Amino acid sequence: MGVKFRVILALLLCVFFVSLCAAQDDGPVQRIPVDKNAPPPQKTKPPRSDEGSAEESQPGPDESSSKQTQIDVSPPPGDLKDHPGAEMDTPSESGEFTPWDPHKAMKSIEVGDFYFKRENYPAAISRYREALEYKPHDAEATYKLGAALEKSGDLAGAMQEYLDYLKILPGGSYAEKSHKAVERLKQKGIPATQAANLPK
Repeated sequence: MGVKFRVILALLLCVFFVSLCAAQDDGPVQRIPVDKNAPPPQKTKPPRSDEGSAEESQPGPDESSSKQTQIDVSPPPGDLKDHPGAEMDTPSESGEFTPWDPHKAMKSIEVGDFYFKRENYPAAISRYREALEYKPHDAEATYKLGAALEKSGDLAGAMQEYLDYLKILPGGSYAEKSHKAVERLKQKGIPATQAANLPK
């Protein structure tokens, strides 16, 4: 018992001396001599690129002091002709964008397929639309949304989705089914307003 006590005491003393050495100062703090006649330093903020001159940054009588600027998210002039379909990527009415998440879109399609197989078309439609929020212009979700809309009786909406699919992916795996669906809906009297723009 005496040996264990001595070992513990030795360890405690070592810890004490190490902490004591670590707590010692490196010596007195050296002060830099200052000219007593010099003016005190001015507190200034570095200039920011988003701020104008001092006159421009002062709020007017009807303005808040916080910056409530709206950011222009519209594409530059001429961008739409270089990127067809870009005009469809617009923020919602609240001005917010849904974060792009292809994994959530894929999961929403899987759940939509589950509901579609069980003939719960409103739930399937909801999930396919959710997939398109996470991944706009997803060809598979677009086609499957059209199929679910057709099954639920919204033939005009189904026609639009089939046409959108053919616009997004004219040679895709659902292209033949989409062409057949468009023809089938035309025979039922549903107008295909975008049919002239589709590749054959």
